[in-house]
Amino acid sequence: MAAPSELFCWKAGLGLPSVNTDCLIVLAYARFAGAPLKIHKISNPWRSPTGSLPALRTKDEGSCSQPSQIIIQLRKQKYNADYDLSAKEGADTLAFISLLEERLLPALIYALWIDSKNYVEVTRRWHGENMSFPLNFFLPGRMQNRQLERLRLIRGNGSLEAGEEAEKELYHDALECLNLLSQRLGSNKFFFGDSPSSLDAYVFGHLAPLVKIRLPNCRLQQNLKNLDNLNTFCTNILSLYFPSESSEGVSRPVSSTQQGSNIDNEPYKRRKQLLSVLVAVAAMLSYALLTGIVAIEHVQEEEPIGPASLRGPSHEEEEEE
Repeated sequence: MAAPSELFCWKAGLGLPSVNTDCLIVLAYARFAGAPLKIHKISNPWRSPTGSLPALRTKDEGSCSQPSQIIIQLRKQKYNADYDLSAKEGADTLAFISLLEERLLPALIYALWIDSKNYVEVTRRWHGENMSFPLNFFLPGRMQNRQLERLRLIRGNGSLEAGEEAEKELYHDALECLNLLSQRLGSNKFFFGDSPSSLDAYVFGHLAPLVKIRLPNCRLQQNLKNLDNLNTFCTNILSLYFPSESSEGVSRPVSSTQQGSNIDNEPYKRRKQLLSVLVAVAAMLSYALLTGIVAIEHVQEEEPIGPASLRGPSHEEEEEE
């Protein structure tokens, strides 16, 4: 029996099977199609075969990224969640996926990565706590810059920045998309009847973060709460296909006992932070010395033996490492 393909994706957290939209899409599709994948849930994208997440590694086809490419590979292996769709339903699938990527995805990127309050209190905090040192010091910031570039590319605006005007425009387009999705779903369990398809995977991947992650500043979440069928849609997929992961990482109010424990551990946390900073500074200084960026010059003064005319020419030596 051939070895199963391997899927690399962001680890579970914040009440989701994965904290990343693209990873949620691929995980949901694989479950819908019954693909027997070996799944690696990690918090370091550099450990994947493509250097990004999600990534699929197959024995015959090599590795690929992006949900669309991964889904194509799974279909080549006869795992097709769209097998029973008609030609019209297939066309509707492409149209709604395009709508999601043009209207809802920009607002989701903005809410998680660009809004400063959400980024600092939720997104950066989760990645910082789940990444190993020293990646947690610089990788979340680099990821934020890439998400901003991605948002600008999707919107066709190279100077787009966080602000009330941009937020209002993005959330307006996203709300229109949510209303269209709600109308299309209606009272159905899935978008094309009783069986999930690739469209259900894409919608789930975009909606689940808004349903499950508690963001301190996101009006779009309030609008989504009014669309009961979309909320039920996400909840059903989590309970049916990810029963053991849907409750992981859900933020809960801290009890008085936990608060007391946190206060008791505060000196220990600060000591760990201080040690981490000292280690980082020592590592950078060692690197600078070893590479020659910083050099220590030893100067030795000699007592004059006699008049200047009797002393030989001075020699300055530089030691290379």
